[in-house]
Amino acid sequence: MRTTYQAICRAVVCAALGLAGVLLASAQDAQYQLDPAQSSVKFTLGDVLHTVRGTCKVKQGNLQIEPDGKVSGQIVVDAASGECGSGMRDRKMHKEILESARYPEIAFRPDRIDGTVANSGKSKVVLHGMFHIHGADREISVPAQVEMTGEQWTASVHFSVPYQ
Repeated sequence: MRTTYQAICRAVVCAALGLAGVLLASAQDAQYQLDPAQSSVKFTLGDVLHTVRGTCKVKQGNLQIEPDGKVSGQIVVDAASGECGSGMRDRKMHKEILESARYPEIAFRPDRIDGTVANSGKSKVVLHGMFHIHGADREISVPAQVEMTGEQWTASVHFSVPYQ
């Protein structure tokens, strides 16, 4: 069975997920710490009969961006927290699709960024890295809109994940 998942991440991301966090800056690089309480991943799944929307909780995340565009860190999502509002559908998703008991985490590990995140206001960048889901890594590049306000940052990322 082949399905395409449209992950719509909001709140601070910096790559594949929606999140919100705190910026810790130095003269040489920028560090972004994720606040799981203010972060979430929203997803939309196209189905034959209707569209399914749901959310997952973010477990943790941090990113370090160097002046040359190299990025390290990761954002980790709790696969077992995924829910779409239907108990039967959620059980099927966890048992047959995500296999969340066997693959409890979904992660994004960025390795580089194209573009510059401004010290204040909105910036558009592209993040490149490895998206880990269902025990496999997939290389992805995702556009992100980042907004810096004082010590806080938010980001939105929208992407499709080929899932087999």
